Amino acid sequence: MAWVRTIVFMIVFYSISLPIVASVPISALFGDKAVIAHATVWTRFHRWATRVILGIKIRIEGTRPTEPAFYACKHQAMFETLELQALLDGPAMVLKRELADIPLWGWAARRYGAIVVDRDASAGAMRGMMREATAAKATGRSILIFPEGTRVSPGEHPPLKPGFAGLYRTLKMPTVPIACDSGVVWPKKGPKGPGVVTFRFGDVIPPGLPREDAEARVHAAMNALEA
Repeated sequence: MAWVRTIVFMIVFYSISLPIVASVPISALFGDKAVIAHATVWTRFHRWATRVILGIKIRIEGTRPTEPAFYACKHQAMFETLELQALLDGPAMVLKRELADIPLWGWAARRYGAIVVDRDASAGAMRGMMREATAAKATGRSILIFPEGTRVSPGEHPPLKPGFAGLYRTLKMPTVPIACDSGVVWPKKGPKGPGVVTFRFGDVIPPGLPREDAEARVHAAMNALEA
């Protein structure tokens, strides 16, 4: 039954997503806010499809700040990359270049305001990421990063990539770690199963802390659901 649900979800979600993404140029004619609103329509459709077809619901724990913030989230599945777009009111999301290079979707992501970064973490790539994040902050948007650098399975706790520390130091925004356990119902391989995905907002970490302190606090809070 899980495989049937998964296949139906993939057919429904991707077949409807294609025209939604393809129509982004129309929204782009009306400015950045229209593109963000367009993306929110897509992510709310994703929420509907995961709930109705897969039986996945979300639970929110903790409280997020009302002002723009720098969010650092655990990454176990595609689920949170879409869910957090709506949940955080359209944040500028740090995105690996491989995704930004996908035809059409990559253009739409850039138009949305995704912050593109190379995996090699070279000095030039880091400077570019910081420039784009600073520009997004200036427009009043929150910034979202998955600081472990890639999707991991439940129980894996890799160290944070250097990009987190660079943005934490540059942005000087209140930093909010988010724990997420989506990998339990949305594994890397195999069918997706029904259940509840928890997003736990940790305590706000103020700007200006030493790098080691900020990283330790974020890493611990991101993995709090697995403690």
